[in-house]
Amino acid sequence: MNIIKLDAINSTNDYLKGLLQQQFVENFTIVTAENQTEGKGQMGSKWNVESGKNLTFSVLVKDLLLEVNQIFHLNVATAVSIIEALSFLEIKDLAIKWPNDILAEGKKIGGILIENSIKSNGEIFSIIGIGLNVNQRDFENLPKASSLSLLLGRELDKEAILIPIIECLIRNVSLILNKNTQSIWEKYHACLYKKGIPMPFENIKGNKFMGIINGVDQSGKLHLTLEDDFVKSYEIKEIRMLY
Repeated sequence: MNIIKLDAINSTNDYLKGLLQQQFVENFTIVTAENQTEGKGQMGSKWNVESGKNLTFSVLVKDLLLEVNQIFHLNVATAVSIIEALSFLEIKDLAIKWPNDILAEGKKIGGILIENSIKSNGEIFSIIGIGLNVNQRDFENLPKASSLSLLLGRELDKEAILIPIIECLIRNVSLILNKNTQSIWEKYHACLYKKGIPMPFENIKGNKFMGIINGVDQSGKLHLTLEDDFVKSYEIKEIRMLY
């Protein structure tokens, strides 16, 4: 594995994007940072972490996606890879909250941001940004956040968690490459938070409603059964679950 370790950087995703513009970068190159000052979440939200305590890293994936409509396969493969890699820690109730949050015991321990660049020749480069709360124990004003250390009651070796995630990711990406995505989609849906359970949601207009999660389609839309038994699909950030 080609791992670039940095002490501090604004964003590992941005660093990797800049590196791609300057030189050839090997597939599955990883950039890690002890302190990320401008970490990003979905739709431009901030991802703030305590310096040196957590895993913040980005992974380059290229020569994989051939069509834009395949992009969400990579989100699914990444989320499933994190769940698989953490399963050896025997953490209770690991789950994927649509679209890209990693939960344990109902609290957020990680997030994923994938940025895709489509070249003029149609080639798609993907940079997978992952933030995982490992040894941070103070989450002031973040009651829905937790970490592996809080869940397990001990400090963990961050690299001992990083390497299995990458190994799982490489294996699951190969399934996409071989057009064998059924198993990772099955795992994704098996881990989907609150699937099949009536839950309150809020749309972008602030209107609240009840819905039951049926699943996620290959474009990344969430499918809900509403109170009138009508099934409706929602784009990322059109709604949020209230929990």
